[in-house]
Amino acid sequence: MSDFRLVSKPALADRKPIVGERISMEVLPEGHVILVMGKPGTTNAETQLASLSERQPNAVRAAGPGQWFIVGDHPKTQREIEALFTGLGADIYGVDQSAGRVRILVQGTMVERVLSKGTSVDLAPTSFPVGSATVTLMGHIATHMTRTSMFAFELMVLRGFAESLWDDLVAMCREFA
Repeated sequence: MSDFRLVSKPALADRKPIVGERISMEVLPEGHVILVMGKPGTTNAETQLASLSERQPNAVRAAGPGQWFIVGDHPKTQREIEALFTGLGADIYGVDQSAGRVRILVQGTMVERVLSKGTSVDLAPTSFPVGSATVTLMGHIATHMTRTSMFAFELMVLRGFAESLWDDLVAMCREFA
């Protein structure tokens, strides 16, 4: 057994929020990110996750066919994660990815114009309404993007790419901040 203790350090701890009249950006707390997958051919997963989403608005995001992320601002203990899976039922599998993902909130009246500098996704509210989520390239970085409100998007990225994405977003915001 090692005598060294692991120390958790937030990936973007030294980044200050960008605050402007038309655009702002901040690092969200490194709470929990749990990838859940439903067994192929079952509809139970969608039903169970829909009920969870009703209790915690914007907590469940589509991640692909039969896959979702459950996100939140507070870390979950192993016991809480096990209780979550027990409550969701036997048709759902999951993996805690909290230590490997970072979330960034970009919001303001110019948010669509800022983000359109880095992605080809049509971000118009009619094409990408509140609650919509997709995986896209933001510049050269694979990013999970969710519209959380009319003028706000949450970007989730693998931890190792968080600094690069932040720096790219700062450059994209510069015109409006």
